[in-house]
Amino acid sequence: MRIYTRGGDKGKTALVGGSRRWKSDSRVEAYGAIDEAGAFIGWSISLLTTTNNDVRHILQEMQQFLWDVGADLAKVSLNEGEYRTTQEAVDFLETNIDRFQEMLSPRQKFVLRGGAQAASSLHVACTVIRRAERRMVELMQSEEINEMALHLVNRASDLLFVLALLVNERSEIQEIDYERSPEVFR
Repeated sequence: MRIYTRGGDKGKTALVGGSRRWKSDSRVEAYGAIDEAGAFIGWSISLLTTTNNDVRHILQEMQQFLWDVGADLAKVSLNEGEYRTTQEAVDFLETNIDRFQEMLSPRQKFVLRGGAQAASSLHVACTVIRRAERRMVELMQSEEINEMALHLVNRASDLLFVLALLVNERSEIQEIDYERSPEVFR
């Protein structure tokens, strides 16, 4: 397989099923943002120490799920096959949000994003995945999408936030509260 196909040289790309869209199309933007989020998660994985092998495993699984989301977004309809993103994947993320959150010291306020390099990169991945979610919401206002994919992306941002806090805590780095934040976590 060649890496280049020349198929996109005129500004269009193929979706699952063969239809072509402009590379600026909202569907292409949505799955492109998912791809970007997966790359940032990969960067985060590269920064993790062996202390965080459990985090690494979850992030690698999340990358697999994001490929499923991207494949779902590349389909215009179910005529191109069944959706890949499942309730089981969403449940997996929810279970791990709860599991890792139990390991954290209690929080009451929003925090400033930062800390250890690995934690900071997880915060970046979280914001990128939230942008991807916004692109998906924009797309779903005009076209059908797999709503389970949207659920998964929403949970992924929550899990990335929790993992960033956990990596900082394990690195013994104190979170900095947003000073004007009301108590939002109880």
